[in-house]
Amino acid sequence: MQIIPVIDIRSGAVMRARAGDRDSYRPIASPLAATSAPADVVAGFLALHPFEKIYIADLDAIQGSGDNRREIGALTERFASLRFMVDAGAASCDWRGAARVDCVIGSESLRDSQSLHAATHDPNVVLSLDFRDDVFLGPNALHECPKLWPRQIIVMTLTRVGVSAGPDFARVSQIVERAGDRRVFAAGGVRDANDLERLEAIGAAGALVATALHDGALRRADLDRFTTAHKKREP
Repeated sequence: MQIIPVIDIRSGAVMRARAGDRDSYRPIASPLAATSAPADVVAGFLALHPFEKIYIADLDAIQGSGDNRREIGALTERFASLRFMVDAGAASCDWRGAARVDCVIGSESLRDSQSLHAATHDPNVVLSLDFRDDVFLGPNALHECPKLWPRQIIVMTLTRVGVSAGPDFARVSQIVERAGDRRVFAAGGVRDANDLERLEAIGAAGALVATALHDGALRRADLDRFTTAHKKREP
């Protein structure tokens, strides 16, 4: 089980995400960081645990109101040991080919399934299957046809983000069954180590987390345990 911390950046600051209601997000206050500056938050994550990957949502780019390319670029330069998963909405493919960056393409940003076709076989492309409650956000064909999916999949339930509702285990399990040998990551609702254990048991390769780290529900010992188990299973 690979645990991947998440930062949502808007106007150069990390936001506290809640239920996918992006207009209501406010700069984060966390015991892990002195400020909401992205570099401070990432450094706080690394002080807690030697994570290998960070997920970044560029909220301005996703909402079409600008971007945080400068801030994201600064993170890739400062934290040379990290790999980043970057979701920049319709502009996500602009990050293809960038060093140590996986390009996240969110289904909510796609107009049609063909938009993903050219990137399907790129190992550094990640498809986020986005849901709001039971509603799939994106072209129906993309949800219905696993052949269109790249090697890495995120199952993102936006309404469960930051509200301690728990992951949508049933949906993650369904996607895992349909995904074949693709790597499936769960996103939205992880509360604690018990949730991670359940996700691992149904076949998730990893989980995106934020609130549980900031609130201390996932402790250093939990993170060490899952990471050790993950490394033992690596080829």
